[in-house]
Amino acid sequence: QVQLVESGGGLGQAGGSLRLACTASGRTFSSYHMGWFRQAPGKEREFVATIRWNGINTYYVDSVKGRFIISRDNAKNTVYLQMNSLKPEDTAVYYCAADRYYFGTRAGEYDYWGQGTQVTVSS
Repeated sequence: QVQLVESGGGLGQAGGSLRLACTASGRTFSSYHMGWFRQAPGKEREFVATIRWNGINTYYVDSVKGRFIISRDNAKNTVYLQMNSLKPEDTAVYYCAADRYYFGTRAGEYDYWGQGTQVTVSS
């Protein structure tokens, strides 16, 4: 079992930055690929970024490439999402998730989820 807790959400301004963190319980965090997803009101949950268990490989949805950076610190059981050049369309609840096998972009490939943290970007 892996329990995930997100933090760092809140209100940001367009063009500004926010950093999300997701801390995992348990000793097997470093075995999991980690992902960030987001869900805006009335929309489907959307893949944002993922990072391989060893931190070497990352992948992003096109809409955040060049603006968001996913990283992890396995010693701290934490994955981060640095969000720069924020846009109002980044407003959503952001979820982190853990995936043992796929390093994927589909929500169904992830085994464990956090409760989500709200990010609101004002124009």
